[in-house]
Amino acid sequence: MKIQKRNILSLIFVGCSFIGLQAQTDSIKVRLDSLMQDPLLERTQLGLMVYDLTADSAIYAYGAKQTLRPASTMKLLTAVTALDQLGGDYQYRTSLHYTGEVKDSVLLGDIYCVGGMDPMFDDDDMNSFVRSICALGIDSIHGRLVSVTSFKEENLLGEGWCWDDDNPQLTPLLVSRKNEFLDCLSEKLRRSGIALDAPYATDPLPKNALNLSTRYRPLKDILVPMMKESDNLYAESMFFQIAAKMGPRPAKAAHARQLIKTTLGKAGVENIPYKIADGSGLSLYNYVTPELMVKLLVYAYRKSDIIYHLYSALPIASEDGTLKKRMLKSPASGRVRAKTGTLTGISSLAGYCPTSEGHMLAFCIINQGVMKNADGREFQDRVCKALCE
Repeated sequence: MKIQKRNILSLIFVGCSFIGLQAQTDSIKVRLDSLMQDPLLERTQLGLMVYDLTADSAIYAYGAKQTLRPASTMKLLTAVTALDQLGGDYQYRTSLHYTGEVKDSVLLGDIYCVGGMDPMFDDDDMNSFVRSICALGIDSIHGRLVSVTSFKEENLLGEGWCWDDDNPQLTPLLVSRKNEFLDCLSEKLRRSGIALDAPYATDPLPKNALNLSTRYRPLKDILVPMMKESDNLYAESMFFQIAAKMGPRPAKAAHARQLIKTTLGKAGVENIPYKIADGSGLSLYNYVTPELMVKLLVYAYRKSDIIYHLYSALPIASEDGTLKKRMLKSPASGRVRAKTGTLTGISSLAGYCPTSEGHMLAFCIINQGVMKNADGREFQDRVCKALCE
């Protein structure tokens, strides 16, 4: 009798939960349906999908299977793949080596700078390199300053980038975001009292070269500014870290695309058309669907080692990053965590938000063909408010 009573109570609880969930879903649908009457949609394309992660079901879709340009929401594919394939503790590396010997305080040999495409390598890192050279006890170098750039393929621009954009240069050796590594090193060496008879060169690292110093940077440290501020250089550096996992150098964009495809396969992306050109979303050749983006977000949410890093890196509505000035004083304020995207004619937003009932939602909104990106952003903000009310 007790078992029967317990079963009846369970059925009542489940039934009430279902009714409450259905009421919440119906309310969201009504609010979103009203937004679909926006005149903006008469002259532009919209792709929208919302998925209830708590209930494990899609609750809204509008043009979700359209292939659209993601703009910087492309960084979600790069971030999730990097966390999936490499992990948050993966280390970027920039190292310094030398060959030859020291005689009478003179290095008779070459200094090799091995790039690992660390976008955060800065003045402090370079000072550490200089100190390691000074520790050899030398006052001059008779040899070469050699850049080793075999980490990645030679292309300094991504596929499909517009020539007149403010594009980052995709070199493996960067200092303070600039392609001036050897210039900076030689200047600091001179300031430290080391005379140079050392022309610049580019060559592979010899097997007999001795390590002087290595600077490390964990992927998770690069992920936060990459997502919060939508940093294209950081995203492209992560794209090529993914590529480097494929094996023999140089890392190629094609290698990164292959591993992104692998992660999308794990996310259940099958028979969905898409095209990946770069890691940042700058390329006009990128195409995804909102359905694909949501499947990726669902996969990331289910993987604790991915969502732990990803969720904290996403911009927070009204608080930081590219969402700092959006959704102010609204139900979405402080609740929506999402990646923004902006290109000429493209405005997008994809991420997570909780409902008023405590369910977690994953969503993707892509507005394409908008003459004013502000119109797309305003529409997306209204969608997020409707989800959070």
